[in-house]
Amino acid sequence: MLQYNEIREKKIIIYNNEPCEIIDSHVARTQQRKPQNQVKLKSLISGKTIAATFHVSDTADEADIEKREVKFLYHNRGEYWFCDIDNPKNRFELDSALVGDAEKFFRENGNVTALVWDDDGEEKTIKITLPIKMEFKVKEAPPAVRGDTSKSGNKIITLENGTTINAPMFIEEGDTIRLNTETGEYVERV
Repeated sequence: MLQYNEIREKKIIIYNNEPCEIIDSHVARTQQRKPQNQVKLKSLISGKTIAATFHVSDTADEADIEKREVKFLYHNRGEYWFCDIDNPKNRFELDSALVGDAEKFFRENGNVTALVWDDDGEEKTIKITLPIKMEFKVKEAPPAVRGDTSKSGNKIITLENGTTINAPMFIEEGDTIRLNTETGEYVERV
């Protein structure tokens, strides 16, 4: 059980009988009233964003979430297929709405972390998370033209998995770069 002031960002609670991740929270106290926690929740099943308020007497149940390493196999027409690392025969499919923006950084046969919610004995995969920093090989990078800094010295490059991102002019084809998967931005050359 979480008290009203323990409901903070990145926690996953049960709200309206489904797991919700807290995106934003703010404990406010108006002049003569008791403090209240105003939060924004994102349902991990439907993907909807919900605004909620928790008062001093309110509590919330923390969701029973287990992290599991799984292997990404492939995607086809909005279906993303994964399997257990230990048992490749145990395959399962996730919808594109559940995968979200993380799909830009998937590698075939690459490991990702699945959040599994235990709903009264029935397990449901509710979210896929990636490491914050990942390394990719640059597949295509246009040549840097001297003096072309009108766009703040960046160019658009293509990674080995087909994703395009902005990177500095000195990045060339064949380089390995590290990028932040939360923001989708270039971090450094490896």
